[in-house]
Amino acid sequence: MVVPQVLDPGKARTMDEFIGELRLLKAWAGGPSITEITRRVHQDWRRAGRPRTEWPARSTIGNCFLPGRRRPNPDLLLAVVRALAGGDEATVALWRQALRTVLGQAEAAARVRACDRLPAGPSPLLGRTRAASAAEAALMVGGRPGVVVLEGAAGVGKTSLALHVARRVAAGSSAGAPVLFARLRGFAPTGPAADPAAVLETFLRLLGVTGDRIPYGVTARAALYRQLLAGTGALVVLDDAADTEQVRPLLPGDPACRTLVTSRRTMRALPGATRLTVDPLAPDDSVALLRWTAGADPLATDTAALQRIAADLGHLPLALTLIGRHMRQHTGWTLADYHRQTVVPLALEEGVRRAIAASDAQTGPDARKLLRLLALHPLDRTDTTVAVALAGECEQAVRSHLDALCAAHLLTETEPGRFRMSALVRAYAGERLGIDLPATSIRQALRRVRAHTEAAGTAGVLAA
Repeated sequence: MVVPQVLDPGKARTMDEFIGELRLLKAWAGGPSITEITRRVHQDWRRAGRPRTEWPARSTIGNCFLPGRRRPNPDLLLAVVRALAGGDEATVALWRQALRTVLGQAEAAARVRACDRLPAGPSPLLGRTRAASAAEAALMVGGRPGVVVLEGAAGVGKTSLALHVARRVAAGSSAGAPVLFARLRGFAPTGPAADPAAVLETFLRLLGVTGDRIPYGVTARAALYRQLLAGTGALVVLDDAADTEQVRPLLPGDPACRTLVTSRRTMRALPGATRLTVDPLAPDDSVALLRWTAGADPLATDTAALQRIAADLGHLPLALTLIGRHMRQHTGWTLADYHRQTVVPLALEEGVRRAIAASDAQTGPDARKLLRLLALHPLDRTDTTVAVALAGECEQAVRSHLDALCAAHLLTETEPGRFRMSALVRAYAGERLGIDLPATSIRQALRRVRAHTEAAGTAGVLAA
């Protein structure tokens, strides 16, 4: 019996997705009853010499097809697969590997970095006075839960700003008010985002709840969490959130409590939250960060060169820090050596590429394709019509892709229908272009956008 390739357990990333594939396998196998599947499992286990006391009950087999399983029995699930696949060992091996992957993902998601104090800041906060004041003021609004979401591109300094604001708020809070901090790993380069249920378990333990009193499931844990925080004036900081679904169970939901969230994703669906976009640094602050990170006295004498380097890096704090560190470690380099063709690839190599790739991975395949095609445009600014020409799709679909890229802060919509791509994102997209798209598709996109340019009478030469 050969299982068709349309059934692919390898695409499952969660236990519920694995169960969904198992239900499809059951349907493909003719939809045998739970009683029949149980009979087949018993038959297989009798042949294998397993004692009757280990044979599963019919209800236990039935539970294998129900979502929401937190502690599945891998041995039993694979026995069900074998019963449905007619004992085909190649198929069972495929499902075994998929199950190992899913369980590994679940275990990784359950590993949570949370604490009852604020961690040390990664770098000094330069500039950001207005943004910090706005965030602090929004958190202090009375009469409703203060929830502030700091949104922005990878490496723009959201965490530094959040910790600065959180320290100021905590300093002004009443003595004994709980402080909870968690890294949600929403855009971690490796591994899954933190499971809200696991975060709640850790928070509850930090609040003094013993393991035997922690309820099962997100809903029950969230209810106890909110009960314990009610009226306490707690401050909760949720760093690097994946989406609203991850954040929503972790909100205290009490007017006396305040929550500060950072995310690379635009969170329009978080009711009552104040959303603040964290932009790149101002030019003077970028130079100050370069000087502070490099720690070299000679840098103080050539402000113009530092301004040029900062502009080439798009005033992105992560890139500025990486290049400043490179300056500190490579004293034989002069500022003239840090020209645009050097600092952009260097920043990508030192860590910016990894950060952008994590944001890129969270968008859909069509949006990712468009991002790469946009690197063909010679300017850092483009518009919807050029994007339509590059993509070769209808305007409605392309607009959806552009919205997704803006929501991930890979593009910035400077005005309706007009978009800007930073030099670092452009360099990343250019690298991926020839890797992810065939040359035929690239040539077709170039022909379309050239035709559009000629028809519109727009100046500009595209690189072939």
